Amino acid sequence: MSNDTRGHDPKRRHLLGMAAAGLAATLTDRVARAQAAGFPSKPIRIVVPFNAGSGSDSAARIYGEVMARSLGQTVVVENRPGGSGLLAIQLVKQAPADGYTMFVGSTSPMCVMPVLTKNLPYDAFKDLRPVHGMSVGGATIIVKGDSPYKTLPELLAAAKRENKVLNVGTYSDGYMLVAQWVGAVGGVKINNIPYKGGIQSQTDLAAGQLDLAINDSSGVVQLKREGRIRVLAITSDKREPKYPEVPTMLELGYAGFETYVFASLFVRAETPDDITNKLADSVRAAMLSPEGKAYQALNAGGPMMLHTKELGDFQRKEYERFKKVAEAAGIQPK
Repeated sequence: MSNDTRGHDPKRRHLLGMAAAGLAATLTDRVARAQAAGFPSKPIRIVVPFNAGSGSDSAARIYGEVMARSLGQTVVVENRPGGSGLLAIQLVKQAPADGYTMFVGSTSPMCVMPVLTKNLPYDAFKDLRPVHGMSVGGATIIVKGDSPYKTLPELLAAAKRENKVLNVGTYSDGYMLVAQWVGAVGGVKINNIPYKGGIQSQTDLAAGQLDLAINDSSGVVQLKREGRIRVLAITSDKREPKYPEVPTMLELGYAGFETYVFASLFVRAETPDDITNKLADSVRAAMLSPEGKAYQALNAGGPMMLHTKELGDFQRKEYERFKKVAEAAGIQPK
């Protein structure tokens, strides 16, 4: 009878297993590096969950043109609006995790819907991987141009004194949560009036049909210039250069009241590190290019210079903010 027990030695089997795992990891790493070295070898598409002409769409097109030159491949922007970003996300989830399909993720699908939606058909943190930011700015709190209230504290104090419910126009769940947050810090009740877009809510606000409205920092520039609306506050940590006289919520004494409207690029979570980093570096270079800076100079808000992990940390922080606001307001996922 043979005394050879090599195949039954647990320590030996463990060492062989470790060696095999190490070899597999090395081979996987080499394959990933080879893929990244040849990337891209065909056109890249950026899936935008909004119609053509939106701020996110414009940014994707401007930066995409510059990226195409540096990467040596065409960058195609594909508009897939609908379902609050769900259609676009499903398209990206179904595409190979090879870096050739990117998604423009914004505040709503990446931070707000995970808070407010039950059985969401995607995980904003596990299914999608941050690549690089594009744009970021604060939300603005606005009243009609001839409002008797010159500051937000004045308006909230009057509403509280009169026990008045404020009708606030919003056009996204994120802005709805900002409106609830305003009500919480002011000790007043908020009646959210949902709209399909910012222009419609601003028009009704200017006509006196709303007490307040919440909009992004870029969307209010024109009507503010015309004097039809007045911006009382902005939710970013710094003032907006396009209207530097407007204070931040933090400056007004509302501690912790800080949140942002952003647009960033994401890929499928399984996309290799080297490819993800190569895309991120290309986006950053495009944003720092003369064309990128010229585009940024025309728009309110600012460039979002966050690379992969930094962007992921930012996304998580915004999600946690909205989660606390929803919990405080008693808003349950639907």
